[in-house]
Amino acid sequence: MDGIAEACGSAQLTLRVTPPSPEEIAALPEGSVLIGLLKPFEDKARLAALNARKITSFALELLPRISRAQSMDALSSQGACAGYQCGLIAAARCTKFFPMLTTAAGTIRPARVLVIGAGVAGLQAIATCKRLGAMVEAYDVRSAAREQIESLGAKFVDTGVAADGVGGYARELTAEEKAAQTEKLAKAIALSDVVITTAAIPGKKAPVIITTDMIGRMKYGAIIVDMAAESGGNCALTQPGEHVIANDVNIHGPLNLPSRMPTHASELYAKNLYNFISPWIKDGELDFDWSDDVVAGTLLCKDGTTVHSVVKQVMGDA
Repeated sequence: MDGIAEACGSAQLTLRVTPPSPEEIAALPEGSVLIGLLKPFEDKARLAALNARKITSFALELLPRISRAQSMDALSSQGACAGYQCGLIAAARCTKFFPMLTTAAGTIRPARVLVIGAGVAGLQAIATCKRLGAMVEAYDVRSAAREQIESLGAKFVDTGVAADGVGGYARELTAEEKAAQTEKLAKAIALSDVVITTAAIPGKKAPVIITTDMIGRMKYGAIIVDMAAESGGNCALTQPGEHVIANDVNIHGPLNLPSRMPTHASELYAKNLYNFISPWIKDGELDFDWSDDVVAGTLLCKDGTTVHSVVKQVMGDA
């Protein structure tokens, strides 16, 4: 604690990768500024602690999806790292070669990979698996994703369900849409050697897409890499941080995937932070324009109050 207090005791601005602990919040100077990936929907007590010390807090997860903010988008930069790692985990654990090989003993057919979710992480997983030579299919409920998937050389799995939401995210599906999605996806999952799932809804538990019944229909030795494990998982049997086997299917729930490639993950995140903060440093002082879309969109706490409308709605009066 002494080290934390010494490091943070006089800081007007603190930049972080992960949310601060209660002890670290207590060490921050009252009225200072905190910026980072703060997991705003996770811990009501943390919000209360930040407000008790009147810490002006910016959560990069809340960054608006506008063109000007792309260079600040830490979720995208870290998602690219995570999607890449999912592809490598899948290739390393797969019981088959990813690429087609012609050998003296005969031709080896390429592995079949299905990627569910085609955001930044999913697209990176698709691209990585394609580079490694696999046959790749992908699915996303957003209609715009089809063109992006096909541009990477993958085949789009059409379930007949489109769920375009606000700000570039997918909305939650209705019961009827989930049933239609499940029927079509079950067939694609049963044919796959590898399934990588990346579907997430901000502020909510990850949707369960791969059911226990689907797992029961998968190939012997098939692999599921569940990138959504940190928010509960897209697979019904995922155990966050664990490797489990069910019905001879290997289910991986990796956590903190960007930490597996810390050099580039850190480089990208540092650039995101710099691009976010640099416009507001004037004559050596922080001077925020509170009406700016980026500032207002990411502002979590100010003057002892949680001010972000969506966080307030989800978390209550924190």
